[in-house]
Amino acid sequence: MIPTKHLLYLHGFRSSPRSFKARMLEAAVQALPASVRPIWACPQLPPSPAQAWAVIEAAVRDWPRDDMAVVGSSLGGFYATVLAERTGCRAAVINPAVAPARDLAAYIGEQHTFDDPTDRFFVQPSFMGEFEALSPYPITRPDRYWALIAQGDEVLDWREMADAYAGTRLTVLPGGDHAVSDFAQHLPALMGWLGLQQKPPKA
Repeated sequence: MIPTKHLLYLHGFRSSPRSFKARMLEAAVQALPASVRPIWACPQLPPSPAQAWAVIEAAVRDWPRDDMAVVGSSLGGFYATVLAERTGCRAAVINPAVAPARDLAAYIGEQHTFDDPTDRFFVQPSFMGEFEALSPYPITRPDRYWALIAQGDEVLDWREMADAYAGTRLTVLPGGDHAVSDFAQHLPALMGWLGLQQKPPKA
């Protein structure tokens, strides 16, 4: 496995780079020795899928495809899959939104981010068509993917997610929740899959 040298994290709907999973993964990356620490990016994604995709493309435009990876949670998992399918990079997805055009239609109108109620934005009806235009399913080359899916997800259907990522390195949690509140327990497995395990010092 080629160690990841460029790492992109994509947050979910109504979330931000300040989400606990983004901050936890960034902290784990920054704790690595400089010699193996990948370049890190975690952009704020606009509400518009088309604009979000433009931000993602710009973030990785100069990154070599063979040593980059993307991690995405919820809607970020959808975008991570789009990126993996279009570029051939590896992708780790956490409770990925596999049908956002269907599921987010209920959120058309004014919304706010989870961590800042004053940060308001609008979900436009046209966004559903933008999601459909980006849809990456069915995935190809499942060996490129690592998927963490919680049966206890209160937002998305875990069976639908598991079916979409069949054949991947798939971990289905017997409980859990949409946020994967126990993400810290799964972080070592993710870091190992990324080739970013911190090697113990030689005796």
